[in-house]
Amino acid sequence: MPELPEVETTRLGIVPHVTHRQVVLVHVRQPSLRWPVSDDLSQSLTGSIITAVTRRGKYLLFETRSGRMMIHLGMSGSLRIVDANTPIEKHDHVDIGFDDGTLLRYRDPRRFGSIFWLHDTQGHALIDKLGPEPLSDAFDGNYLYEKSRGKQVAVKLMIMNGEIVVGVGNIYANEALFAAGIRPDRKAGTISKKRYEKLGAEIKNVLAKAIEAGGTTLKDFVHEDGQPGYFKQELKVYGRGAERCVNCEKILRESRLGQRATVFCTNCQT
Repeated sequence: MPELPEVETTRLGIVPHVTHRQVVLVHVRQPSLRWPVSDDLSQSLTGSIITAVTRRGKYLLFETRSGRMMIHLGMSGSLRIVDANTPIEKHDHVDIGFDDGTLLRYRDPRRFGSIFWLHDTQGHALIDKLGPEPLSDAFDGNYLYEKSRGKQVAVKLMIMNGEIVVGVGNIYANEALFAAGIRPDRKAGTISKKRYEKLGAEIKNVLAKAIEAGGTTLKDFVHEDGQPGYFKQELKVYGRGAERCVNCEKILRESRLGQRATVFCTNCQT
């Protein structure tokens, strides 16, 4: 599933192509995604001008004066800007056409994404209870420390909880905890404020670097020849179980927390 850097990279790639463009058509070929595509999407969006593309967690929000289209890419979804004459492929489920002859095309082989239309300032249960954005001023180590008090849950699971902070997925939780020198299975409530200050800073750092590098798994986010992200070349622990630690050369341990692969160094992380 795309993580926050992949979604933010998608947003940055899309913005110059759709902002201030008028929607002239909406073609939903396959409405059965994780949830059905909103019945009124075409009626509500056609004729509107996209004023901005924002992000909340892993959800992309296409803003108009009358409402907004909310898209989640799910496990295999992608968005591409293509010419209106580009042949339709098997998993191309939704097209949003613009007044310059281009299309925003949603592709999703596993159909685990979602597309909703939200009227005016209408909220949605999927985003209403989300915590602060990790790259915002509302998030820092002090915030994490306060949220952790009394919690017996593993610190990795806490920072992956969207109601605590949005968008810290499995890859970047592993990397941030390694950079901060904290074992992922440590009980959240036992970690000091000073160490949380380090963790907060490293979460911001690892996410910012990943966004700058284009994410770790993203492919074809704008054009048919879109380039994948290369941040994966810099991963220190994720996907490196049983390999040597880049710091001390001790063999990295791999386990599972919350059914997610967790890799850490028993020497460098305490």
